[in-house]
Amino acid sequence: MSAKWTLDTLAMQEDFFADTALIGIASALPAYRFCWLLNKHFNMQFKREPELDVCLQSTGRQIYFPIFQYIPHLSGTKHLIYKLKNDKETLLPEAKQLDYLWMIQSNSPDSDAQATTQSLRDIQDIQLAQILATDKLKSLDHLII
Repeated sequence: MSAKWTLDTLAMQEDFFADTALIGIASALPAYRFCWLLNKHFNMQFKREPELDVCLQSTGRQIYFPIFQYIPHLSGTKHLIYKLKNDKETLLPEAKQLDYLWMIQSNSPDSDAQATTQSLRDIQDIQLAQILATDKLKSLDHLII
């Protein structure tokens, strides 16, 4: 009789989302333009990281969701932008109204997310920016890279 191994996704989620905050964003801008706008507004350098893209199987085909990353030098902070929609598919089905997800991983993620959200609301091309509670998202494992 062989032993069965079970992948503990709950433990993976807790570890991956420790010290993080999530901001849901609605914007009609394409991803390259959206990141250019964030780079300009926040003086950041988000770059596409194709090796980080999330791949989901949907109706017999693979759908890729791009990820953009910015890690400031010597800060201990990490920023990820997930494009949540691609080819009429969505990465987080429970957040269909959102186009992007900004994950902030830092020593003070809640205050960083609060300040970022307030600043995002001042940008004309962004219709919605709100902080999301990770415990409310059912498809959280789709975000683990």
